[in-house]
Amino acid sequence: MSEHQSFPDRLRGGLSAIRASIKRKPLPWAVGGLVAVVAIGSGGAVAIASADAPTATASASARGTVSATPTRTPSATPTPTPTPTPSTTPTATPTPTPAQAAAPARTCSIAGAASAPGLGNFEGYVMNATTGETLFSRSGDTPAQTGSVMKTLTTATALAVLGGGHTIPTTVTDEGRGTIAIVGHGDATLSQGGATVYPGAPTLAQLAQQVKARLGATPVTTIVTDDSYWNDADAWDPTWPVSERTIGYQPKVTALMVDGDRANPGAATSPRSEDPVGRAGAAFRTALANAGVVGAGNAQLVKRATTSQTTIATVSSQPVSTLIGQMIPNSDNTLAEMLARISSRESGGGGSAASLSGVYQKALATYGVDPAGIVIKDGSGESAANAVSPAFVAHLMVPVAAGAKGLGTLAQVLPVSGQSGTLTSRFTGANAVARGAVHAKTGWIDSANTLGGYIDAADGTKLTFAFYAIGSPRASALPALDAVTAAAYSCGNRLTGS
Repeated sequence: MSEHQSFPDRLRGGLSAIRASIKRKPLPWAVGGLVAVVAIGSGGAVAIASADAPTATASASARGTVSATPTRTPSATPTPTPTPTPSTTPTATPTPTPAQAAAPARTCSIAGAASAPGLGNFEGYVMNATTGETLFSRSGDTPAQTGSVMKTLTTATALAVLGGGHTIPTTVTDEGRGTIAIVGHGDATLSQGGATVYPGAPTLAQLAQQVKARLGATPVTTIVTDDSYWNDADAWDPTWPVSERTIGYQPKVTALMVDGDRANPGAATSPRSEDPVGRAGAAFRTALANAGVVGAGNAQLVKRATTSQTTIATVSSQPVSTLIGQMIPNSDNTLAEMLARISSRESGGGGSAASLSGVYQKALATYGVDPAGIVIKDGSGESAANAVSPAFVAHLMVPVAAGAKGLGTLAQVLPVSGQSGTLTSRFTGANAVARGAVHAKTGWIDSANTLGGYIDAADGTKLTFAFYAIGSPRASALPALDAVTAAAYSCGNRLTGS
């Protein structure tokens, strides 16, 4: 058919075609009726829909959701438009936009798993990370103790305040007259050398060698230990069990220490001392003597702030991004407390424990979440007085899962179900269905076991979540947490909160 054929000619041709079709197949036309649409647009004719043509059915989506069969809507006969002149550039025919797939039926429940006795006083929240839709909430907006899930907030705060490339210095100043001072700024990884749980950490020997190079034959009679970067009056939170220190999960939080104040520097869990600063001073004195610094072996140790700005030696920690990679998989309380206090100090909070709620709220708000009302007592989550809702954790995990605003640093080191970190031995038996799909931080204190992160669900949906099992024994809480998480994985975007 010619592009320039007149409208009456095209109409007559179309009617002739219809009549011929009726003669060939009278029954379908009689039963189904005649539907003829003659649409004229930009000089072209659109054809006739036959009643015996097959009906198109939408295919199942990648997530197993079948969309509804599209409904044909009769269109009005368009008004003929002028035939474009040869000089007019033809407009491309728009490509039809497929109808959006119907929303999945919310028919998959985790209510049974969420009611397991092992979960104790259960709080939980699950959301679709892409749409922001809440899929499940059981007291999800109620602030509660987080356990070590708190370390995800500490990480996000440190990345916002310090940045992943920030390093933490330890310096030595020369006060003259045989007095030098070692000044801490919160690097708990500073090592005596040899075995350490922080591979790549700076060492006291490196500091001592620099001191020797600067002092030469000048003797040292006094070594000052300066941990005044923050006030160590709140070095130990009164809500922490003393056993955390004596067993070896947590040191006193001072700005100067060596090897996280561990009695055994190569053991993650190792008894800590009553005086981390004094222990660091004694180790530095030994390092100075080994480096050949005159008189150092018999030097007096004095704890106070240095009076000098003359720096004669400096070492720095590895970048914050590396420290996060050492903290999260192993749930290292020491690094968490240090990053919390340094973030406070660097953001104007003074480094006190009392400043942490305000510091965290301001930093976390930069990720587009609302931290109003969260209560932060420490950086590690050891205090049962911390108060953060599962809903807040789940919302924070949205930019984490997306790697937004530098939070990919955290996403990359979260333990993975059945594969890495503190989740290596988890998700067994029936819960193994979710192995490799759950990226989450574990939490454990005497009164709660927790889990928070994101899930690559079975249907391809990215879910973010937090589950708190409060008041139940650890032996029953862990498999119950795994079970409710695996159930959420299986439901995916079909999860219903009812």
